Amino acid sequence: MISLECDYNVGAHPAILQRLSETNLETRPGYGCDDLCESAAEKIRLACQCPEGDVYFLTGGTQTNSTVIASMLQAYEGVVAADTGHIASHEAGAVEYTGHKVLTIPHKNGKIPPEVLNAYLKGFFEDSNHEHMVFPGMVYISHPTEYGTLYTRSELERISSICKEYQIPLFLDGARLGYGLMSHGTDVTLPDIARLCDVFYIGGTKVGALFGEAVVFTRQNTPPHFVTQIKQHGALLAKGFLLGLQFDTLFTDDLYFKISKHAIDMADYLKEILLEKGCQLYLDSPTNQQFILMEDSMLSCLDGQVAYRFWEKPDPDHTVIRLVTSWATPKEDLDHLKEILPDPS
Repeated sequence: MISLECDYNVGAHPAILQRLSETNLETRPGYGCDDLCESAAEKIRLACQCPEGDVYFLTGGTQTNSTVIASMLQAYEGVVAADTGHIASHEAGAVEYTGHKVLTIPHKNGKIPPEVLNAYLKGFFEDSNHEHMVFPGMVYISHPTEYGTLYTRSELERISSICKEYQIPLFLDGARLGYGLMSHGTDVTLPDIARLCDVFYIGGTKVGALFGEAVVFTRQNTPPHFVTQIKQHGALLAKGFLLGLQFDTLFTDDLYFKISKHAIDMADYLKEILLEKGCQLYLDSPTNQQFILMEDSMLSCLDGQVAYRFWEKPDPDHTVIRLVTSWATPKEDLDHLKEILPDPS
């Protein structure tokens, strides 16, 4: 079975496993108060060119999103997101469970258009009844988006400027951040994100780690008692040094970026195969997630041989599926997929 359904279907990069083995019987303080976490945090600050940044390590993406959002919002505030945003569609209401509404606005290829965001915020405050409504207290974006698309630097600058105008923080979900940063043609860098966002996180779970995400507050704007709030949300790991070790390894010798580039190279090869076989791209994703509009007759060729993710059913005869490469995808799997897919008639 070729597994292309997600980018969290294997364990960890061998360099992480080696360090885990080497340090397994060393003793360290718990809850992230250790030398490995501090070393990893310093390497992340250097990579972000954000020496004033506060770095915290949490267990997973959903826990990170719900913890950061809840910790930064007032009780009467919600978070603005694209209607396709992960917190709005694939997190089982985790943000709403904290008591904060996800305020969805229309997307374009998974992204929030700056003009749509500006119109929404302007309209909210011009409404004379807004004191009776859920206030927009934060803007949430993901990079890459749920559709594998990327913001340009100009788009991020415009969104950041709008957030500053309305004095609300900009939060970037970076669960797949490495794949966005290493995409061909992107003009967005890690220092750009640190400069333009109030808070963001660097995904480990989907980019080489066993588990874990690194949250960066960029303006000495960490909410009070943030560690306490991490624990309330079930995202504080007692053996926090395990998270520190993983990110310290990923941010040594540019490993995080090197393995992310492999996923992009494999995605480019995957796209080449799909187009050669006459498949129709649902949209042109520049990252490791590829969305394909397939005739159901062709889709049946994959059954039992290729693990993929169902995305949507646009009509009775076609299905949109998602195929995902990762830091660990072997080229041989894609060669095998090429053999499985029929040649165009």
